[in-house]
Amino acid sequence: MLSTASSFTSRSSLIDLPIEKVQVSAYKIPTDGPESDGTFEWNHTTIVVVEIVAAGIDAIGYTYADRATAAIIQSLLADGLKGANAAAIPARFADMVHAVRNLGRPGICAMAISAVDIALWDLKAKALGQSLVGLLGQAWECVEIYGSGGFTSYSENHLCEQLADWAESGIRHVKMKVGCDPVADNRRVAAARKAIGQKCDLFVDANGAYSRKQALAQADLFAEQGVVWFEEPVSSDDLDGLGLLRNRAPAGMNIAAGEYGYMPIYFRRMLDAQSVDVLQADATRCGGITGFLQVAALCDAYQINLSAHCAPAIHLAACCASPVVCHQEYFYDHVRIEQMLFDGVPVPVNGSLQPDTSRPGLGLEFKRSGAQRWQVAI
Repeated sequence: MLSTASSFTSRSSLIDLPIEKVQVSAYKIPTDGPESDGTFEWNHTTIVVVEIVAAGIDAIGYTYADRATAAIIQSLLADGLKGANAAAIPARFADMVHAVRNLGRPGICAMAISAVDIALWDLKAKALGQSLVGLLGQAWECVEIYGSGGFTSYSENHLCEQLADWAESGIRHVKMKVGCDPVADNRRVAAARKAIGQKCDLFVDANGAYSRKQALAQADLFAEQGVVWFEEPVSSDDLDGLGLLRNRAPAGMNIAAGEYGYMPIYFRRMLDAQSVDVLQADATRCGGITGFLQVAALCDAYQINLSAHCAPAIHLAACCASPVVCHQEYFYDHVRIEQMLFDGVPVPVNGSLQPDTSRPGLGLEFKRSGAQRWQVAI
């Protein structure tokens, strides 16, 4: 009979996936109209796609980031990954963190690591003949979503139509952007509430546009319209300001932030400061599936709910594997892009997304030929 140690060695050797190829590409996709929030305007979204091949298996990962992120993957990460065991994801993650040491881990380096990490998880699950949620272990069969859009650039009619369409489809929470003009914000929030009725939760997101006192005043006015979620009422770097809002906002209104976190220490500081009722994390920024699960563990330790930011097709499996997840964002831009570029994108049913466990890995297939029209040089 084999000893415990030799049994472990034998089992681990069964999952050996030397990486044969790492390929990266970037696609700049125009929005279908001008878009803005409380602090920013944009007319396109760039997605960086990573493809990894090992043992004849093709895997994908991606992040929503500038094409400079693709250059980081190509110049700093790809060569170091070739020949390494893709199944040893913690080791590969550590290798990538080491590779970007002199550039600094937050920002585009973290997004580069995120895209590769997602591809590694996709690859490992496919190699084992499992869906990603099957590999991770399932805490939830499905995850509630909130429809997210309602850009400040939208006319009031467009805003109301978009939110009402989501509500009528069975989505139980919808989010709109605020922050450009407090007076206009109050009028638009009232119009949105009328459009969606009383059975759908209304969320607002200021993207850090308000001052502390402005945000306090707006919170009281938004509460009159039944707003239950106030995201980044002040800058997410202002932990004291977020804490002020958390402590003084009307009962029943959650204060949320965290989407700009790149490393576990960022999230721990926010939790230590007791700045939020719900923490947000984005797997395409915070270290991929590995990083998202680390944030989920922190939330579990601090007894705080976690909500996934954007990129719904990427987050679904990790959300289903995380008991602390309360919902995930169904962001208009990213839903549109994922449906354009990938087969197998999950579709909401009764306001939730459910992973297709019959599809291996993430369950996505990259429509490369269709994406070429938007490809940009790295």
